[in-house]
Amino acid sequence: MYRERKEPELTMVLLTTKIVQRASLFVAFGGLVTTFITTFLPLWKTMNSELNEMENWYEGLWHMCIFTEEVGLHCKAFESLLALPPVTLASRILMCVSIATGFLGVLAAFFGLDGVEIGAGRDRLKRGLLILGGVLIWVSGLTTLAPVSLIAYVMVVEFWDGGLPDVMPRWEYGEAMFSAWFSGLLLVIGGSFIFVAVCMRDHEEKQQREIFSPAHELQPRTQHYLKTEVL
Repeated sequence: MYRERKEPELTMVLLTTKIVQRASLFVAFGGLVTTFITTFLPLWKTMNSELNEMENWYEGLWHMCIFTEEVGLHCKAFESLLALPPVTLASRILMCVSIATGFLGVLAAFFGLDGVEIGAGRDRLKRGLLILGGVLIWVSGLTTLAPVSLIAYVMVVEFWDGGLPDVMPRWEYGEAMFSAWFSGLLLVIGGSFIFVAVCMRDHEEKQQREIFSPAHELQPRTQHYLKTEVL
């Protein structure tokens, strides 16, 4: 009775270049959508007065809102751009920059994906589009994390300001700030994995060049036999 000893088979690679490209672009697109929604939410700051617990105040980058049980939620946009606090104005600008760079980054990375045809022999251009998309998505993530972190720092300083009376209400973190932190991290992670996908593609192309190089073709071919043993 004979038993054949088989050579180990190649295992399927789950993280291929195409999968990493599409996963990173999906994560970046999710972060971009979340950033866009968060920018216009009036829930960056929240305040509840101890003198009137029936009122809740909310403030965003564009609106000031008040919630009461009798009227519900009533919002009013900031009228004067020059009267805005410098932190709010800077946060507005940075969030708009984040949306613009994130949109351009996702668009550039999409046309750099494997499988998206932009013309024959455009591999070098597609690689450049992926790198450009990753850089722009990275910038979008950083310009999302910067304003929310700045507002959070200012709120902490004002909350613990000893010069203000204890009865004066203070702003606290709203839900939109946590959403902004989450979207910024998604953009940074998505941009980082786009760079990983670029490195994976470069590695695969290098392996293909080595396989089909003339020096590799001139190597003598050896015949492989299956080893058997008698039981």
